[in-house]
Amino acid sequence: MPRTLSAMDGTTATADDFLDRALLEESVKKSGLLWVRAEGQDEGRPLWHAWHDGAVVVVGDGAEQPLHGLTAGAGAAVTVRSKDKWGRLVAFAAEVSVLEPHGEAWTGAVEELRGKRLNAPDTDSMVDRWARECRVLRLAPVGGTSERPGAMPEVSHAAAPMPSTATTRQPIPAGLPKLVLGRLRRRG
Repeated sequence: MPRTLSAMDGTTATADDFLDRALLEESVKKSGLLWVRAEGQDEGRPLWHAWHDGAVVVVGDGAEQPLHGLTAGAGAAVTVRSKDKWGRLVAFAAEVSVLEPHGEAWTGAVEELRGKRLNAPDTDSMVDRWARECRVLRLAPVGGTSERPGAMPEVSHAAAPMPSTATTRQPIPAGLPKLVLGRLRRRG
Protein backbone atom coordinates (compact mmCIF):
# COMPACT_ATOMS: atom_id res chain seq x y z
CA MET A 1 0.00 0.00 0.00
CA PRO A 2 1.48 3.39 -0.98
CA ARG A 3 2.28 5.70 1.89
CA THR A 4 0.24 8.93 1.85
CA LEU A 5 1.77 12.25 2.76
CA SER A 6 0.13 15.56 3.64
CA ALA A 7 1.12 18.67 1.72
CA MET A 8 1.18 22.16 3.22
CA ASP A 9 -2.05 23.06 1.40
CA GLY A 10 -3.94 20.26 3.15
CA THR A 11 -4.05 17.86 0.20
CA THR A 12 -2.72 14.35 0.46
CA ALA A 13 -0.55 12.53 -2.02
CA THR A 14 1.50 9.37 -2.20
CA ALA A 15 5.27 9.33 -1.99
CA ASP A 16 5.25 8.33 -5.68
CA ASP A 17 3.38 11.58 -6.50
CA PHE A 18 6.09 13.63 -4.80
CA LEU A 19 8.84 11.69 -6.60
CA ASP A 20 6.98 12.15 -9.89
CA ARG A 21 6.78 15.90 -9.32
CA ALA A 22 10.45 16.09 -8.33
CA LEU A 23 11.46 14.17 -11.48
CA LEU A 24 9.28 16.44 -13.63
CA GLU A 25 10.68 19.63 -12.11
CA GLU A 26 14.31 18.55 -12.22
CA SER A 27 14.01 17.29 -15.80
CA VAL A 28 12.48 20.55 -17.00
CA LYS A 29 15.11 22.63 -15.21
CA LYS A 30 18.01 20.70 -16.73
CA SER A 31 16.65 20.43 -20.26
CA GLY A 32 17.22 23.32 -22.63
CA LEU A 33 14.43 22.28 -24.97
CA LEU A 34 10.88 20.92 -24.61
CA TRP A 35 8.48 19.50 -27.16
CA VAL A 36 5.04 21.04 -26.72
CA ARG A 37 1.92 19.85 -28.54
CA ALA A 38 -1.07 22.15 -28.23
CA GLU A 39 -4.49 20.61 -27.63
CA GLY A 40 -6.02 19.52 -30.94
CA GLN A 41 -2.73 19.45 -32.86
CA ASP A 42 -1.05 16.36 -34.25
CA GLU A 43 2.55 17.43 -33.85
CA GLY A 44 4.56 19.12 -31.16
CA ARG A 45 7.14 21.81 -31.63
CA PRO A 46 10.41 22.46 -29.83
CA LEU A 47 10.45 25.42 -27.45
CA TRP A 48 13.17 26.89 -25.26
CA HIS A 49 11.84 27.62 -21.80
CA ALA A 50 12.49 28.25 -18.12
CA TRP A 51 11.02 26.83 -14.91
CA HIS A 52 9.42 29.43 -12.67
CA ASP A 53 7.06 29.19 -9.73
CA GLY A 54 6.08 25.54 -10.27
CA ALA A 55 5.50 25.70 -14.03
CA VAL A 56 7.17 25.93 -17.41
CA VAL A 57 7.28 29.46 -18.85
CA VAL A 58 7.88 30.25 -22.53
CA VAL A 59 8.03 33.45 -24.55
CA GLY A 60 7.05 33.55 -28.17
CA ASP A 61 5.40 35.12 -31.19
CA GLY A 62 6.63 38.45 -32.54
CA ALA A 63 10.35 38.01 -33.29
CA GLU A 64 10.65 35.05 -30.91
CA GLN A 65 9.71 31.36 -31.28
CA PRO A 66 6.24 30.62 -32.70
CA LEU A 67 3.60 29.49 -30.20
CA HIS A 68 1.03 28.17 -32.70
CA GLY A 69 -2.07 26.73 -31.07
CA LEU A 70 -1.13 27.53 -27.47
CA THR A 71 -4.00 29.56 -26.04
CA ALA A 72 -5.14 30.51 -22.56
CA GLY A 73 -7.32 27.91 -20.88
CA ALA A 74 -6.37 25.17 -23.35
CA GLY A 75 -4.28 22.14 -22.62
CA ALA A 76 -0.93 21.02 -23.95
CA ALA A 77 1.17 17.87 -23.89
CA VAL A 78 4.76 18.55 -22.84
CA THR A 79 7.63 16.15 -23.47
CA VAL A 80 11.01 16.71 -21.83
CA ARG A 81 14.11 15.25 -23.38
CA SER A 82 17.20 14.09 -21.57
CA LYS A 83 19.96 16.66 -21.82
CA ASP A 84 22.74 14.12 -22.26
CA LYS A 85 21.03 11.34 -24.30
CA TRP A 86 18.45 13.56 -26.06
CA GLY A 87 15.80 10.85 -25.67
CA ARG A 88 12.31 11.19 -24.26
CA LEU A 89 12.55 11.40 -20.47
CA VAL A 90 9.28 12.70 -19.03
CA ALA A 91 5.90 13.68 -20.48
CA PHE A 92 3.04 15.46 -18.75
CA ALA A 93 -0.18 17.35 -19.42
CA ALA A 94 -0.22 21.09 -18.81
CA GLU A 95 -2.76 23.89 -18.64
CA VAL A 96 -1.85 27.02 -20.59
CA SER A 97 -2.30 30.52 -19.23
CA VAL A 98 -1.11 33.89 -20.55
CA LEU A 99 0.81 36.16 -18.20
CA GLU A 100 -0.13 39.83 -18.46
CA PRO A 101 2.79 42.14 -19.33
CA HIS A 102 4.40 43.87 -16.38
CA GLY A 103 2.35 41.94 -13.83
CA GLU A 104 4.08 40.30 -10.87
CA ALA A 105 3.97 36.80 -12.39
CA TRP A 106 5.08 38.12 -15.80
CA THR A 107 8.05 39.97 -14.31
CA GLY A 108 9.27 36.90 -12.41
CA ALA A 109 8.86 34.67 -15.46
CA VAL A 110 10.65 37.14 -17.73
CA GLU A 111 13.61 37.36 -15.34
CA GLU A 112 14.00 33.56 -15.58
CA LEU A 113 13.54 33.56 -19.37
CA ARG A 114 15.95 36.42 -19.87
CA GLY A 115 18.85 34.32 -18.61
CA LYS A 116 17.93 31.48 -20.97
CA ARG A 117 17.62 33.57 -24.15
CA LEU A 118 20.69 32.98 -26.29
CA ASN A 119 21.92 35.29 -29.04
CA ALA A 120 19.28 37.97 -28.55
CA PRO A 121 19.80 40.83 -31.03
CA ASP A 122 18.65 43.41 -28.47
CA THR A 123 19.75 42.27 -25.03
CA ASP A 124 19.26 45.70 -23.46
CA SER A 125 15.70 46.28 -24.73
CA MET A 126 14.58 42.64 -24.99
CA VAL A 127 12.15 42.79 -22.05
CA ASP A 128 10.40 45.85 -23.46
CA ARG A 129 10.10 44.14 -26.85
CA TRP A 130 8.62 41.05 -25.20
CA ALA A 131 6.02 43.23 -23.46
CA ARG A 132 5.06 44.94 -26.76
CA GLU A 133 5.21 42.09 -29.29
CA CYS A 134 5.29 38.71 -27.57
CA ARG A 135 3.25 36.47 -25.33
CA VAL A 136 4.63 34.93 -22.16
CA LEU A 137 2.84 31.66 -21.40
CA ARG A 138 2.75 29.56 -18.25
CA LEU A 139 2.36 25.80 -18.74
CA ALA A 140 1.30 24.46 -15.35
CA PRO A 141 1.53 20.68 -14.91
CA VAL A 142 -1.83 18.98 -14.40
CA GLY A 143 -1.67 15.66 -12.57
CA GLY A 144 1.43 13.50 -12.62
CA THR A 145 3.68 12.38 -15.41
CA SER A 146 2.19 10.33 -18.22
CA GLU A 147 5.61 8.98 -19.23
CA ARG A 148 8.75 8.54 -17.16
CA PRO A 149 11.62 6.07 -16.85
CA GLY A 150 10.10 2.67 -16.22
CA ALA A 151 6.71 3.71 -17.62
CA MET A 152 7.30 4.46 -21.31
CA PRO A 153 4.94 3.45 -24.10
CA GLU A 154 5.90 0.59 -26.40
CA VAL A 155 4.97 2.47 -29.58
CA SER A 156 7.49 4.68 -31.35
CA HIS A 157 6.75 8.39 -31.51
CA ALA A 158 8.98 8.86 -34.54
CA ALA A 159 7.37 10.60 -37.49
CA ALA A 160 7.42 8.79 -40.80
CA PRO A 161 9.64 10.45 -43.40
CA MET A 162 7.89 12.42 -46.12
CA PRO A 163 7.53 10.55 -49.40
CA SER A 164 10.35 11.35 -51.82
CA THR A 165 12.08 9.97 -54.88
CA ALA A 166 15.45 10.80 -53.34
CA THR A 167 17.68 7.93 -52.29
CA THR A 168 20.43 7.83 -49.74
CA ARG A 169 22.01 4.41 -50.29
CA GLN A 170 23.64 3.33 -53.52
CA PRO A 171 26.66 1.12 -54.09
CA ILE A 172 29.87 3.12 -54.01
CA PRO A 173 31.77 3.30 -57.30
CA ALA A 174 34.31 0.47 -57.63
CA GLY A 175 37.29 2.81 -57.99
CA LEU A 176 36.48 5.06 -55.00
CA PRO A 177 38.38 3.10 -52.31
CA LYS A 178 41.48 2.96 -54.49
CA LEU A 179 41.22 6.68 -55.24
CA VAL A 180 40.84 7.66 -51.56
CA LEU A 181 43.59 5.33 -50.32
CA GLY A 182 45.92 6.54 -53.08
CA ARG A 183 45.48 10.16 -51.96
CA LEU A 184 46.15 9.22 -48.33
CA ARG A 185 49.35 7.38 -49.27
CA ARG A 186 50.64 10.31 -51.34
CA ARG A 187 50.04 12.79 -48.47
CA GLY A 188 51.70 10.99 -45.81
